[in-house]
Amino acid sequence: MHAKVLSSAVMGIDAYIVEVEANLTGAKLPKFITVGLPEGAVKESKERVRAAIRNSGFYFPNKRVTINLAPADIRKEGSAFDLPMAVGILAAAGMVERHLLTKLILLGELALDGGLRPVKGALPLAISARDAHIPGIILPKENVREAGIVDGIKVVGAESLNEVLSILNGTAKPEPVRLNRDEIFNANRLYTVDFADVKSQEQVKRALEVAAAGSHNVIMIGPPGSGKTMLAKRLSTILPDLVLDEALESTKIHSVAGILPTEKGLVATRPYRSPHHSISDAGLIGGGTVPRPGEVSLAHNGVLFLDELPEFRKNVLEVLRQPLESGEVTIARASMSLSYPARFMLVAAMNPCPCGYATDPHNDCSCTPTVIQRYMNRISGPLMDRIDIHIEVPAVPVAELSQMTAGEVSEDIRGRVQGAREIQLNRFSAQSIYANSQMETADLNNHCKLSADSTGLLNTAMEKLGLSARAYDRILKVGRTIADLEGQAEISSTHISEAIQYRSLDRQLWLG
Repeated sequence: MHAKVLSSAVMGIDAYIVEVEANLTGAKLPKFITVGLPEGAVKESKERVRAAIRNSGFYFPNKRVTINLAPADIRKEGSAFDLPMAVGILAAAGMVERHLLTKLILLGELALDGGLRPVKGALPLAISARDAHIPGIILPKENVREAGIVDGIKVVGAESLNEVLSILNGTAKPEPVRLNRDEIFNANRLYTVDFADVKSQEQVKRALEVAAAGSHNVIMIGPPGSGKTMLAKRLSTILPDLVLDEALESTKIHSVAGILPTEKGLVATRPYRSPHHSISDAGLIGGGTVPRPGEVSLAHNGVLFLDELPEFRKNVLEVLRQPLESGEVTIARASMSLSYPARFMLVAAMNPCPCGYATDPHNDCSCTPTVIQRYMNRISGPLMDRIDIHIEVPAVPVAELSQMTAGEVSEDIRGRVQGAREIQLNRFSAQSIYANSQMETADLNNHCKLSADSTGLLNTAMEKLGLSARAYDRILKVGRTIADLEGQAEISSTHISEAIQYRSLDRQLWLG
């Protein structure tokens, strides 16, 4: 007795169709075997499946049960195969009508009482079903809002194994979920923070506006309590609004990681991730026996904020170099190699010294030059060279905070940033570049030509500040962005001068 049920599994942030075959044969000793490279939760599913079938009021066959997950040369992980396994066994035993089994994708983790629990990756799983031209998908009700975002496929939610069997046997005919994707997208686009909350720090706000306009990486250096974290949290609110394709891509990553709120169904605002400095390299980049996305991928299309940058382990910071350059992360294992998108803005913050008060005029610093140098040396030169804008964040006296009016709202700043980004999109329309920060040497030669005055100013700064060749390119990119914010085609000496100011905390100058 044999039956086949269709399911799906995630690989990276995409999914592929899996055929779950169930075969029952007579045997003196009943046995439950799962083949097809099952891992972890898949191996344990036999106990959940057996209990769920019995507690749902069905007879579990007293036979040798063999489950094959095809294609058998790809490792399977996760609990989403519980439901198709149970349905396959019951279909092979003649307790389920088979005419819908080849027209539906079945997904869901089974509780021991037969209830259905949500699974990770519902969005990419639904997309895989649509792309395979499979008409419908049945999955736990908690995943319906997420899977229902996908057009062109009927999505049905269920709460138990019994409910799924009623649908397959024709005794229940639930209505597929119908969601207005645009309405959900627009409803979730509001941020809970705003730049208007930040008082003073106009120079830092300007630097962050420039950074947002060109998607430049930033490092903020200042004493404790100067507002570095507050500013970083609000950077995503001045970035251009997510378009639907970006929202779907970010949602897939969050769905696979299992952190997508069920009530939202779609990531409609720029992600903001702020991992603790104790994070491992696998937690930051991604990894595991079956690779999962890390913080850099969860920040895709948004902001990755690293507070107390020198406190991160050096090996953790060094692995940032690949995603900062390529916009993706490749995780290689003996059994597979996966790539996750990781195009984000890096915002780092740090104190100027271990005690934090080297640049604070109101507090005395207790650190010696040797201690400060050792502290700064925790950050490698190559990583610092990949950060376009360095800026000092001074402490704001408490007495001034109560006297200042609210700052400019994020929406107004975002309008200027959006205008600069549109100029860049038109400039690079024939290339796979979306912002000035992505320009290569050839692009700099074409789009960042300087006058004699600007060239002389930049060369003097390079010599005086001891900047690297990479920093030279960064200044040109930032200068190009400042000109775009002002709507000017030519980069003037004023633009270069401001861009040079944003390199004033380079390591060579900082260490004196």
